[in-house]
Amino acid sequence: MFQPLYVAATGLSSFQDEMLNITNNLSNAKTVGFKRGRTEMESLFYVEKSFQDVMQEAMAEAPKVNPEFGTGVRVAATPRDFVQGAIETSNNPLDVAIQGEGFLQFKMPDGSIAYGRAGNLHIDDQGNLADPNGHLLEPPIVLPQGTSSVTIRVDGTVLANQSEIGQITLVKFSNPAGLKSLGQNLYVSNPSSGDPIVGYAAADGFGSVNQFALESSNVDVISEMMRMVMIQRIFETITKAVGSYEGMLTALEKMKA
Repeated sequence: MFQPLYVAATGLSSFQDEMLNITNNLSNAKTVGFKRGRTEMESLFYVEKSFQDVMQEAMAEAPKVNPEFGTGVRVAATPRDFVQGAIETSNNPLDVAIQGEGFLQFKMPDGSIAYGRAGNLHIDDQGNLADPNGHLLEPPIVLPQGTSSVTIRVDGTVLANQSEIGQITLVKFSNPAGLKSLGQNLYVSNPSSGDPIVGYAAADGFGSVNQFALESSNVDVISEMMRMVMIQRIFETITKAVGSYEGMLTALEKMKA
């Protein structure tokens, strides 16, 4: 009897999760290298509700009818959309933007490798190039003491005072949408993303590395706000459906009395 309430509850819960995803996208609209998330939903299993006990007693010759009824919806996945964000220029020589396919590699405290598109690099106290949270670029690139100028070419080659000191390598995946988010603009690979393919910028299908530039978030604020309004309307409609069903139950109880 209460199946419609359960179905409505799954809808309310799923759209609440989608609203959370939209809110997170909007909150990161100005985050360097941020990639918007989307919510993918799927229907829950279907069940057959038999009218045999009712219909065939009233109409002995009527064929057996077993229509299928859905049991609701659930969030199946929340993948990232890795569409290229806008490239904005900056005045910092350590800012790099990847134009095209590829991820920078960063070494985590446990020795594992994480991947990111945010190229707002910094220098730690030992001269290593690192992200804002201190995760070192992999392979490591160390600026010598007394470095007064840094040049980063489109192929990732790094020069300090016009002397080559290393090259930034990039990584790509067969399915980047399958990467698992760690936060801090970093991701890790898993079976869904496939194994990392290591290469160099501007070669073998990898994008180029642009100095004095940063990739902006790919969040479209207007689009996200439109999605928010739509989700709000659906949420309100499901709530009204719950109220209507509650009224039906009340009417049935009165009829029994």
